[in-house]
Amino acid sequence: MDLLALADFNLVARHGGFGRAARASGRPKATLSRRVSELESSLDLRLFERGARELKLTQEGRALYERTALLLAELDETATAIASGGDRPRGRLRISVPLLFSQTAMGKLAALFALKYPQVRLEVTTEDRAVDMIEEGYDLVIRVNPDPDETLVGRIFLRDRLVVVAGPTLARDAGDRAVPAVVREAGDVASGWDVATTGGHQRIAIEPVLRLSSLIMIRDAVRAGVGAARLPVSLVSRDLAAGRLVHWGDVDGPEIALWTLYPSRRLLSARVSAFLDCLKEAFPSGAPEELAAFAD
Repeated sequence: MDLLALADFNLVARHGGFGRAARASGRPKATLSRRVSELESSLDLRLFERGARELKLTQEGRALYERTALLLAELDETATAIASGGDRPRGRLRISVPLLFSQTAMGKLAALFALKYPQVRLEVTTEDRAVDMIEEGYDLVIRVNPDPDETLVGRIFLRDRLVVVAGPTLARDAGDRAVPAVVREAGDVASGWDVATTGGHQRIAIEPVLRLSSLIMIRDAVRAGVGAARLPVSLVSRDLAAGRLVHWGDVDGPEIALWTLYPSRRLLSARVSAFLDCLKEAFPSGAPEELAAFAD
């Protein structure tokens, strides 16, 4: 297979059209079109659906793009490293991070990484949705309890758990009367929480008084005494130690696991490996207390 034609095909696929690819690369549009056509002829496959105003990858074209984009990036990175006389991380590193982790730790972590690897251009996007790493050009994503994906590999770097907490002035009723609660804006519709305490398993009946989309907003509202809430222990451990909040129990259910995910391949880029090492240095055991201390 002609690697130069394959590189041109990836360029057009990444930019979504011959014109945009030509403007981004400074190469003639006609040349790109000819090279892609030659690649299609050599493979006996149609890689793009060509409309009057729109260019779309065919199923075969998308499969080829997903399987070759990272390989070409690795070849380019290897050539750059050899030419520069070493394998020190360099180039662009795009990462997608969930909202809470970005608010509590990512700024400091990004700064430490940038200081240690000044030749890497780190770009961090904050979003809780499941991103398409190949389509959107991410090198690595961080996600909470992600769904299995056979196209990705990854590892857990942090573990957390949910606890029910409240301000010290909020009385916890011994009977079945509901307590005021601060809940997530869209996801928390339960009438009560099952918790494990030193006295055994209990159910706390709740009456939502606030619905907020951010866990940090929920924590701040609970600090003000408006109600109880379920929150990650890493977010409230300092408040519990200082007596600003009171622990009502551990929420029953699976642990919270933060994963780093990257495309399944034998060789990681030097940039991704360096960032994974940075996470390991920041959170050596992956305990929630380490996140709390790092974010302090």
